[in-house]
This record gives sequence, structure tokens and C-alpha cells, in this order.
Amino acid sequence: MAWRPRSGGMIPLMLLQAVNQYRRLQRKPPITAALLAANTLLYIRPAFLHHILPPIQDVWFNPHLIIKHRDLKRFLLSGLYHLSESHLVYNMMSLLWKGIQLENSLGSAEFASMVAALLGLSQTITLLLAKSLVLFGYDRAYYHEYSVGFSGVLFAMKVVLNNSQSVVDSYYTNVHGFVIPAKHAAWAELILIQLLVPGVSFLGHLGGILAGILYLRLKKAALTSLLASCWPLRSRPQRGGVGRRTSTAGMWRCQACTFDNSGWLTVCEICGAGRSDDGLSLDEIRQRRIQSGTELKGYLN
Repeated sequence: MAWRPRSGGMIPLMLLQAVNQYRRLQRKPPITAALLAANTLLYIRPAFLHHILPPIQDVWFNPHLIIKHRDLKRFLLSGLYHLSESHLVYNMMSLLWKGIQLENSLGSAEFASMVAALLGLSQTITLLLAKSLVLFGYDRAYYHEYSVGFSGVLFAMKVVLNNSQSVVDSYYTNVHGFVIPAKHAAWAELILIQLLVPGVSFLGHLGGILAGILYLRLKKAALTSLLASCWPLRSRPQRGGVGRRTSTAGMWRCQACTFDNSGWLTVCEICGAGRSDDGLSLDEIRQRRIQSGTELKGYLN
């Protein structure tokens, strides 16, 4: 029997609240609105899309089926489908609140790429966790579990949002009536939801949290690497013997004055000696050191 969505009147109220919230914003977040509309359309399944959209039975996230049949459809689409109206409304209201803040802060292009990355990461981590648990005899509980919903991405977005707001350790937030440090909010919500609604996918939510943490670390590492390659800092002179090169990556030591120069320079910033001037005599080295002494002293001051 094919699954049919049921409506109890919650979706129109959700859409009305979303539209009112959207209209009050000075800066309209288009990606958040598109995500909300896409998730809602996939649940409602209007007649003109009925033959295009696969039914929920074909997109359940099931680690066993995904790995066995390499079913990318389940891997990619399961996060956009919802089982019930209340499931959809709860997730979309959470998306509206988180999406408005993140998209207006990051910009639409970066927010869109972030959501795509979080979806892929959360699904991948959940799949790996389920497969790993098979080794410990938990295959029935998790490896053959069926799940759908945007919750994994929402947990990942919560991690990103709380990290951006938690500039100091004293920042607190409210999680279902409990005031706790923001850096622990996602973990607290993971436990509370599991206690209040035992049937939800624990691995899916856990995978979302880990995806958010991994995304932030990858983004930080990429930013650090970009700054290191595109923003060469002016080097401070260090002591060292003539002819020795510094071990710091991307820098070289002048043969004449032992000044450590940026790898972007071909001549010494202090004495003007070339980077490849390895055949200088001792007299030439002494003369260049004397000439550069005044400039070096002024630089250090």
C-alpha cells in the first residue's frame, strides 16, 4: 500500500507563520525559504509532481540497502522527506529559526554550500556509524534501521550556530526549558529528544552533531591554510649562523645578514642580498652586515 501524507491543518499554520516571519525581515533569506518550500512540497506531493517524486518507500535511509545496492537515491533524498505532518512542521520551524540567522550572517551562497556539505557529512557519518556498530553486534538496532527527515542537518546547523554565538564560555541558551551552556546545547537536545521520543533516529541525530563539528574543523583548517598561503607576514629577524636556513615553512635565511625572509621574496628585505647568493666571501658578508645594521636596528625599534 502506497504511503499517503495526512494533513491535520498544521502545515497551513506553519506556512502562515513562516510568511509573516519572512515579511518582517529586512534581508530576505532565499535559500532558507527554498529549503522550507522544497521539504513541504516533497511531503504534500501535489498531483503535478506525483509522477516525478519518488515515494517515501524508495528513499528511506537504510544503511544496509544503501551499502548493498549502492543506492544514492536513499542517501541523498532521505534527508528531505518527512514521515508525518508534525515531523515536518517541527523540523521546518527549527529550520526557519536557524536558517534566518545563519544565512543572514554567512550570506546565501556560503549558507547554501554549508547546507549541502552538512547534508552529505551527516548522511556519511550516520552510515559509517551504523556499519561500524555491526562489528559489535548492533546490526539489528541500527544497520537495518529506516529513517527520514532533515533532523541530522538541523543538529549540524545548531552546532555551527552555537559555535558562532559562543564567543565566550559564559554564553547560555535554552533547550526545551533547560538553560545550559551553548556549547553543550546540541548534546543536551540529543539526549532529551531521545528520552521524550524514543522512536527517533539516535544515529541520525548523532551523525548531525558530528557533522557540524567536523565541518567547523575543516573550515578552520582550510581558512588557516588559505591565510598562510595568501597572507605572508613580515618576518622578524632571528639569530642563526651564516649559511643556515630556517626550518619555518615558506621562509629562507639570508646568507649575509641571517635575516629570515618570507618565501615570497627573492632578495633579502634588510640587506638586499639575493636568495641564491651562496658564494659570498667573508669580507662581502661583513660589508653587507655593516650596511644593513642601521636598517635592522630601526626595524627592531
